[in-house]
Amino acid sequence: MRTKISKRGRVSVPAEVLKKLQIGPDTQVEWIVEGNTARVIPLPSDPVKIFRGSGKKGAVRRLLKERKLGRRENGA
Repeated sequence: MRTKISKRGRVSVPAEVLKKLQIGPDTQVEWIVEGNTARVIPLPSDPVKIFRGSGKKGAVRRLLKERKLGRRENGA
């Protein structure tokens, strides 16, 4: 897909891309320049929401247990 840059430096994003990436009017994007290439990454409105449910079940419980044992071993 190709688009043009306006005189004011604005870019029109094709509707197909907006739908596929779920980009709306208030979506922030990050521009990453790598050599002669620019990548545009849509940023989630709630970055924590993306990671919810992605960890192993009981991971937080295991982490807290390990930290508690570590404090006991270190005399804290």
